[in-house]
Amino acid sequence: MKETGTETSAGAAKARRTGGRPRRLELETIVATARRILEEEGAAALSMRRLAKEVGSTPMALYRHVRDKDELLQLVLSGMARTRPRPELPEDPRERVYAVALHMHRTLQELPWVVEVLSLGELTDRDALWMVEEIIDSAMACGQSERRAVHTYRSIWHYVLGTLVFRAALARRAEDPGRRSAFPALLADADPSELPRLAALAGSWSGITDAYDVAEELRAVVTGLLGGGPGPGSD
Repeated sequence: MKETGTETSAGAAKARRTGGRPRRLELETIVATARRILEEEGAAALSMRRLAKEVGSTPMALYRHVRDKDELLQLVLSGMARTRPRPELPEDPRERVYAVALHMHRTLQELPWVVEVLSLGELTDRDALWMVEEIIDSAMACGQSERRAVHTYRSIWHYVLGTLVFRAALARRAEDPGRRSAFPALLADADPSELPRLAALAGSWSGITDAYDVAEELRAVVTGLLGGGPGPGSD
């Protein structure tokens, strides 16, 4: 049977409606692609425009699934804590705080892109809240008030995140041989009459800092926060 012009036009229109239509964009695809970019290239490489290009869509289409970039990052973080098994925690509350803090540091050390995202501020993984709960509860078991226990947690968190952010920055600088290090080179010119301790440390500073052990210093932080009893502001 010979095909008429009308039938041909209808068939072409149907083909355009089906074969030519962009595939439906899934939230799971958006989140997985964003996570891949973060893992491979870091937070600076992730933008809504770049993400849209990677998934074969447009930035406006992405905003039908996520409100903004912060919500996207929150979704990317979601569930990351579940990928690391919880450690067996000791009964002693001081040791418990230390064990959780050390687990927090070691987990993030293995996930540098997560450190980058967390350093943007006020983003977290709901599945990581058990660590916050354990530190605050254990600090209160040591005699601290709710207020002081929250400050204890925040001090530990700032130490953990700050250490990782600083080390990542040092690693980036080390990759660029053209960048000069101002410190500790400045110590060589330190005036002993003005800076006697630093002048004396000029020759040994690098060796001392190279031997810095985060686990050991984290214990010192926890001991300082909990060792003296309730601490300031415990009312």
